[in-house]
Amino acid sequence: MVYASTMVTRIAYTLPWLTAILLLCTPTAHAEDGRGDSPALRVLTYNLLHDGPWSGFFESGTHLAERLDMTIQELQRLQPDVIALQEASDSRKHGNVPQRIADALGYQMVFEPATQHISGIGLLDRLITGAIGFKEGPAILSRYPIVNSEVYDLPRCQHRMDPRILLRAEINAPDGPIQVFSAHTSKGDECQLQRVGELFRDHRGTGRAILMGDLNTGEQSPVLTGWQKEPGFIDVFRIANPGVSGGTVWQNIYVEWPTADRRVDFIFLFDGGTGSGPVVRSSRLAFDHPGHLPNGDALWPSDHRGVLADIELASADSPRISRLPNTGTR
Repeated sequence: MVYASTMVTRIAYTLPWLTAILLLCTPTAHAEDGRGDSPALRVLTYNLLHDGPWSGFFESGTHLAERLDMTIQELQRLQPDVIALQEASDSRKHGNVPQRIADALGYQMVFEPATQHISGIGLLDRLITGAIGFKEGPAILSRYPIVNSEVYDLPRCQHRMDPRILLRAEINAPDGPIQVFSAHTSKGDECQLQRVGELFRDHRGTGRAILMGDLNTGEQSPVLTGWQKEPGFIDVFRIANPGVSGGTVWQNIYVEWPTADRRVDFIFLFDGGTGSGPVVRSSRLAFDHPGHLPNGDALWPSDHRGVLADIELASADSPRISRLPNTGTR
């Protein structure tokens, strides 16, 4: 199906008048509004842009409440099955943002604040985040049951006081379990990316693993370049959109025009070597238009674009629960 998408792209350049007809006939075509009849799994990764570490005390000016309303409305329209969030926050002023989104969608949710991993001493970290009234980290939301979750601390090779974690959730989809990861790594910290790759590879044998997140680096980074050359790693947006820049950052949230020109938000799949690997039906950017405040000023929902994909995973012979070590299960 991906090959069909590539062929459509080439024909579009040479025979423009055929493009509309061909897009209607190719499996990668999908309804922009809602799900239609698609049996594929729809996944989305999105950095929410939190309101700042002092937002438990002060309004930072990012209009989180208004942006959250925009985000929920768009998620209700897009109807993703699984959502990986980054910069999901829980603050004294705005409450538990990922829980608010999950409640609005009727989804299950797991959330782990990275800010509760600053010192590695749980009680001390909880006291710190409780005192400032703010914590943030990755979250995973699902319309299907979340049966298990795990948190992995990532190494801090560049920024000692910048805790980063990887969150995994095992989701019991109708055709079997799926391992879903939400990541938000530090800018330029290649050793964090290497560790994320190692943890993701631990689930390659299932053929049903999805890594999503804000990796804070472009696809030209040494680690991501290595992933794309490695058999089994599938960069979903790139394989569905060869030659398209796909910039996801940095959007000035206060202007009408788009300013995002760098791709740092990714969805990766693993072909588990089962002989019936995952199929990418389509992938595109989401949250790519501004909204407006009551006074008419422009406001984007985040400084990131989301990345949306419709995929088909390798079929599971029967539902099974992961038997990997689970020292961090919540």
